Amino acid sequence: MKALKIAVQMDPLHSIDITGDSTFALMLEAQARGHKLWHYEVPHMWLDGARLKARVKPVTVQAVHGAHHEFGPESIIDLSDMDVVLMRQDPPFDMAYITATHMLEHIHPKTLVVNNPVSVRNAPEKLLVMHFPELMPPTLVSWDRAAIRDFRALHKDIIVKPLFGNGGIGVFRIKPDDENLGSLLDMFFAASREPLMVQRYEPAVRQGDKRIILIDGEPLGAINRVPPEGDSRSNMHAGGTPEPTKLTDRELEICAAIGPTLKAQGLLFTGIDVIGGYLTEINVTSPTGLQQIARFDNLNLAAAIWDKIEAKRAATR
Repeated sequence: MKALKIAVQMDPLHSIDITGDSTFALMLEAQARGHKLWHYEVPHMWLDGARLKARVKPVTVQAVHGAHHEFGPESIIDLSDMDVVLMRQDPPFDMAYITATHMLEHIHPKTLVVNNPVSVRNAPEKLLVMHFPELMPPTLVSWDRAAIRDFRALHKDIIVKPLFGNGGIGVFRIKPDDENLGSLLDMFFAASREPLMVQRYEPAVRQGDKRIILIDGEPLGAINRVPPEGDSRSNMHAGGTPEPTKLTDRELEICAAIGPTLKAQGLLFTGIDVIGGYLTEINVTSPTGLQQIARFDNLNLAAAIWDKIEAKRAATR
């Protein structure tokens, strides 16, 4: 197909880890296919009436440390003139993030936004998953302190985490003899008006938290992330160690159950988290894991994602 014009909405490009960043892998693959790339950050876009504009820079990328990108001259464009926008800025999923999805809704689907901004807005990772309670460990989303204490009394060992956080930040394990739950709730609710997610602690996390990549609803790759000693968090940002893995029958069952919903909602690139056969999160904002899977399994999932994007663009033409 002809070269696509692709705008990449992400965090500052100079700050990324080029050996682990999935957006960088997507950019390298797009460039290898002859597509043209522009980069911008969320604060550099605005609505002018109903027209969505952005201050962008053309960019070329290469897998060279210290010289992984080169910008061209800055310009202002109408994002509706792009073929594709990759919405890849990291959470937190706050009002700024939500506002960006409202803005991108002005150009989608004429310009294909990946993932669909309406679905991203309506499917924060720790709430979308609550539509599949039969696949999850016991889970509570609540502001109510008494409800949280009752949940702890029932399940003893629990995980408490912010509803719209990322990267394992603010995730706490509260053991049965831990006396800090009250103080922890004070801290969370003083800092935020949002509810908390509380889950039963799954000891199987010591063997790893599996990240499974689904592309257009189909599971195409996975890595296992093992938490460091003395930490219950397996996120790679929090020191988790990635290792190769295979999907179990139970994990394939989970993917089959949620895949049609992801596909129907235009969530083309998602990453789910599974611990001991339980689904814990569905990540739709800026999932990671492409480069780790490529190293372990020699699978180019960035290519599979662009195959889907190109097919969708061709169909709309």
